Amino acid sequence: MTPASSLLIPFNPPRRYLVGFDPRDLPHHFTDVLVIGGGLAGLRAALGVNASLRVLVVTKDVVVESNSAYAQGGIAGVLDPKDRFDDHIADTLAAGKGLCDPGVVELVVHEAPLRINELIAWGTRFDEENGHVALTREGGHSHRRIVHALGDATGREVMRAVIARARSRPNLRIWQNSTTIDALTHEGRCRGALVWDKRRGQALVWARAVVLATGGAGQLYRETTNPAIATGDGYAIAYRAGAELRDMEFMQFHPTVLYIAGSARHLLTEALRGEGAYLRDRDGVRFMLEAHPLAELAPRDDVSRAIVARMAATQHPCVYLDLSHLDPNMVRTRFPGIDQLLRGFDLDITRDRIPVRPGAHYMIGGVTIDDDGRTSLPGLWAAGEVSCSGLHGANRLASNSLVEGLVHGARAADAINRDLLDSTTPRFDVPPLVGQGETTRREPLDLADIRASLRALMWRNVGISRDARGLSEAADQVDFWCRYVLPQVFHEPEGWTLQNMLTVARLMIASASARRESRGVHFRRDFPDANPDAVRHAALQTPTIDVATPAD
Repeated sequence: MTPASSLLIPFNPPRRYLVGFDPRDLPHHFTDVLVIGGGLAGLRAALGVNASLRVLVVTKDVVVESNSAYAQGGIAGVLDPKDRFDDHIADTLAAGKGLCDPGVVELVVHEAPLRINELIAWGTRFDEENGHVALTREGGHSHRRIVHALGDATGREVMRAVIARARSRPNLRIWQNSTTIDALTHEGRCRGALVWDKRRGQALVWARAVVLATGGAGQLYRETTNPAIATGDGYAIAYRAGAELRDMEFMQFHPTVLYIAGSARHLLTEALRGEGAYLRDRDGVRFMLEAHPLAELAPRDDVSRAIVARMAATQHPCVYLDLSHLDPNMVRTRFPGIDQLLRGFDLDITRDRIPVRPGAHYMIGGVTIDDDGRTSLPGLWAAGEVSCSGLHGANRLASNSLVEGLVHGARAADAINRDLLDSTTPRFDVPPLVGQGETTRREPLDLADIRASLRALMWRNVGISRDARGLSEAADQVDFWCRYVLPQVFHEPEGWTLQNMLTVARLMIASASARRESRGVHFRRDFPDANPDAVRHAALQTPTIDVATPAD
């Protein structure tokens, strides 16, 4: 059930499909289940499908490239006899700032140990201590309940095991480097997807069930922990198909991203602070002691805002992680990947201050799903970061994301099995679809320049701290770009990706403008206090963009 204080996105896309197509002109492929996205949520859904059903997984890049693979910290679950489900539930609800769905929180927390043990049975090698799975603590958790692997490379190890298992399944195929342009719908049901790659060109993939597991949208921001593929495609695909989205104002910013001018941004896991690292400003002051009762172990939204405030107060572009007071052997053993990364910048993790600042990390809002991953569009399921289940509320508790993908991926597969193995579920057909799209091309566009400008705008105006003026400026600028980018029909992923990014940015801006309160990761300078009534009575309006109107 969608909480009354959630902001739902009205359906108002500028056009249904990004490209024109006629089924008579394209190759057709058929599968029982189509999974769009090859991260942990998508592959868990694929692995749960009955062996008698055919499964096709379509990935935008190679299958090893996903947000899941970059996860450092770990997976949260109650595995310690001294820990309790009620404590994990309470920690999740507290982090969510009143917007979590309690029933979903209880469901996921209770299923978490089952899913973690399932990964172990599939060959995942989590770190151990004295013959038992080692547990660490992260911000917002009252107990040590985070399982991890390879010290600080949990995602890489988990995905290694899951990908190996997926490749061993005879009913499961994986298409890599394949871009999903749009979901196909007919008579109110999702029927498959329009997919492109360099080898096949455009193709229609028909499926009896479709699982959307495309990950997040961190690349909408100049500063992000996300890989290049996290451009929000799934949100835009679902929106154009008519599925309900909600809570798009809630982008979580990770407090500690390595900040070295000219280099790529690298996530520095929250487990560093869980093991005792301090945050200090340019003058060496440990500022979190006065910023929050939990100091460095406060929830991510609190830490991120405290860092930004301290950067502003000290007129300095970053703050610093300090591990010099910790045992050097423990630090190097526990965080070998980060140790190696920092050595490349001539930094010693055990002695030097590590420059960090926040970056866009995890999209909390997304496609509305029920407990079994069903969206509002029949035939379409969703799992993982692209979805919005109600687990995270207004702020995700650390290490609750991978377990959410596992739980809802598994539950989506179970629901699909029940549907497809029932003889009353529709079999394959090819409906008389024709995608309408312009065929004329306008002036060539510098897509990279628009994309860079969009990312800078989102960071500046729709970032950690927002206000009406900045959001209005962002809306006007994005609308301007939309008027001359969305009408064009592109023939390669760079153009479709930009169109998706603009669409998602506009939805995020509309949601952030409508929520006239501060809640979790959404902080309004002009409305700094929580006020549920300000949301409950807000009328969220998405923009009407006339794509036929040329740019001024």
